[in-house]
Amino acid sequence: MKFKHQEWIIEADIAKLQAAMEAGVVSAEDLVAAYLERIHKYDIDINAILEINPEAIDIARALDVERKEKGSRGSLHGIPILLKDNIDTADKMHTSAGSVALAGSFAAKDSFVAAKLRSAGAVLLGKANMSEWSNFLSSSMPAGYSSRGGLVLNPYGPGDVFVSGSSSGPAAAIAANLAAASIGTETAGSIVGPASQHALVGIKPTVGLVSRTGVIPISVSQDTPGPITRTVTDAAIILGALTGVDDKDEATFSSEKHAFTDYTPFLDKSFIRQARIGVPRYYYNHLDAERLSIMEDAIQTLKNEGATIIDPVTLYVEQQNWNNDVICYEFKKGLNAYLSQVDDSVPIHSLQELIAYNESHAEIALQYGQDTLTRSEGVTLTEEEYQQKKQEYRELALEQGIDYVLEQHSLDALLLPGDVDGMYIAARLGYPLITVPAGYVDQGIIDADGDPTRGPFGVVFSGKAYSEPTLLSIAYGFEQATQHRVPPQLE
Repeated sequence: MKFKHQEWIIEADIAKLQAAMEAGVVSAEDLVAAYLERIHKYDIDINAILEINPEAIDIARALDVERKEKGSRGSLHGIPILLKDNIDTADKMHTSAGSVALAGSFAAKDSFVAAKLRSAGAVLLGKANMSEWSNFLSSSMPAGYSSRGGLVLNPYGPGDVFVSGSSSGPAAAIAANLAAASIGTETAGSIVGPASQHALVGIKPTVGLVSRTGVIPISVSQDTPGPITRTVTDAAIILGALTGVDDKDEATFSSEKHAFTDYTPFLDKSFIRQARIGVPRYYYNHLDAERLSIMEDAIQTLKNEGATIIDPVTLYVEQQNWNNDVICYEFKKGLNAYLSQVDDSVPIHSLQELIAYNESHAEIALQYGQDTLTRSEGVTLTEEEYQQKKQEYRELALEQGIDYVLEQHSLDALLLPGDVDGMYIAARLGYPLITVPAGYVDQGIIDADGDPTRGPFGVVFSGKAYSEPTLLSIAYGFEQATQHRVPPQLE
């Protein structure tokens, strides 16, 4: 095997990996072997990987033969990618949403996302751990915990530094260089939150840009898969591979005239000189001094790069109390539909059966209870009431939220801190977000060597539906001007 130095893949982006394979320096099989070596060496400390695809090496070998005989399929040919454990794959990997109740569940066919990645030539390396049921199990469960996989830890400070939302496993794995990239899912902050806390780039696409078919659901109006990577360029590459209209997901119908199969042409760092970016200060009020300093530095960087900053701007739904019955209604309906089609060998086929299973296996399934599940099962909205409340929320968010403030000030984007507080308005509308590393904060904890533990923190750019090209341009310009990402020290 030509590829003998595992260290070569640390921080290697997709272009570097692809160039090395094209030059014959390494093979896809070599890359898979190298990432597996890192997983076996380092994942014991962060618990990001739930299972490895037992077919990964064979898939990589077949792709290597194909490259020699027919040429490359494109940028993702032979690139090892991890999937969050709520994304169906028709292979020997389970899909469980982190739950012991689905520990033996194999999907009958690929999700739309998995099929797109396979078609592009990616190697599906494994499934990443996650917050069980995408954090819709219990209000007291810590982020990153699942009954099947245990607790995900942040490689920048295992046990000390926050992992954030439910895509914590996909984020921790990519931060630790355990794969080239990963696919997470977001309902409200579950891609951008973990990416921000792991010095990564995360894109929560517009709902409808990427199909949800074959993804264990939370909310039909908010759910979306998206890439988690170490660079904006890699995120753009993967996003283009995932788009497409899917007859089984009506939300994708609206994307037909707005989607691109290649987002890399929008990586124009000069765009930032013409960008108008708003600062909604309400979402900065809770920040401690260090995080606020990071945000102020980011604002100054954008100014230095030529952007016009409008500070402050006000979203008039900032203090709106959202009624969670809507999302509970969607969760119950969507989960019942998903569970109804799992194999007969699986012990649960409805939300009600899931709750009963957890109660009868409480020792392993209910370390933190299941009040969110029981609340969802007990939701009493009628279909008519649900549709009315959903429309009211959308109208309020449109009239007094993101669209309102962007149009009022002729803005291209809003700049938000990289935690979940500012994500909910975008989530309610299904609007896109992208996070980029912005710095590091002292967590106030001393590690074994007597040094302060440093935790990453990112900035988030928010815009209108299908504004991914603009957000990528701004994010790329900010990334190129700052280069804040530093890998964690795992030795």
